[in-house]
Amino acid sequence: MDIAIIAHDNKKADMLQFLIKNRAVLQKERVKLIATGILGRNAENSGFKITKMLPCSMGGDAQIASRVAEGKIKIVFFFKDPLASHAHEVDINMLLRVCDVHNVPLGTNEATAQLLLDAIALQL
Repeated sequence: MDIAIIAHDNKKADMLQFLIKNRAVLQKERVKLIATGILGRNAENSGFKITKMLPCSMGGDAQIASRVAEGKIKIVFFFKDPLASHAHEVDINMLLRVCDVHNVPLGTNEATAQLLLDAIALQL
């Protein structure tokens, strides 16, 4: 099961802590993590096997959206920072829209991501 992980700068540490807390599920053989830029490198440094895309500002979110549209990514965890403005807001909205269009679960905060992960953990 391919799972995309993305986080705004102010949420990268939160995402990394979420990954570490859920290491047992996320490192199962059937799980493949896909991440953008710095988050991917940080996750690798924490012992996770990651397929890395470009940074979001360079099109990494579009790469992930493409994989969602192709049916390759089954779930997206995108920890958004609702209190900051983002230069590539249009790209972010595109990814959210693609998830909605293709009926792909999307967790934009830790609470929602945990609920989604707990649900799929039963299937792994």
